[in-house]
Amino acid sequence: MLESFLKFLESGLYHIISFDGYDHILFVVLLSLPFLFKDWKWLLTLITFFTLGHTLSLILGVYDVININVNVTEWLIPITIFFTALYNIFTAGKTLQRRPYFMYGIVLFFGLIHGLGFANAFESMVSKDESTFLAIVEFALGIEIGQLIIVFCALFLSFIVQNIFRFSNRDWVLVSSSIVLGFMLPAIFMSPIFS
Repeated sequence: MLESFLKFLESGLYHIISFDGYDHILFVVLLSLPFLFKDWKWLLTLITFFTLGHTLSLILGVYDVININVNVTEWLIPITIFFTALYNIFTAGKTLQRRPYFMYGIVLFFGLIHGLGFANAFESMVSKDESTFLAIVEFALGIEIGQLIIVFCALFLSFIVQNIFRFSNRDWVLVSSSIVLGFMLPAIFMSPIFS
């Protein structure tokens, strides 16, 4: 049982922090950009809503409640990153609007999309003698830990850039989000969905 727990925890952790899945890293970094260390509670809640969405879509996908073409989900994932970057650009330098229900809903929805992209691969990880639901929960815990690592790194980098190199928060968010936005455009338009 402990071996199974560690297996899925580690899989969830590496699913997030692996550069093979850079889309998750970019999304979590974009969510983190406008925040400072003092905002950690609000950011932690947002990240947890993303994990909840990701987990819910894994459950729905694994149990065949929702079955979306892989090419569609692989196209939708860069779209979520694109819109998050766009949101950061339009709100950079403004006081964070604390509309929690709106933001929680959007991040939850984006988590659903990201989770659907992995549902098929996850099914093959679970053996017949393992509980699928328990495996998903253990995987989700690994995802949450991985996201916390990324959030800490993003906040630390923001702290360095803003306090040592004297970038304003607005400039840091604008430049970083614009780079990610430009990076996502080819991923959106070169998707297999357009083939």
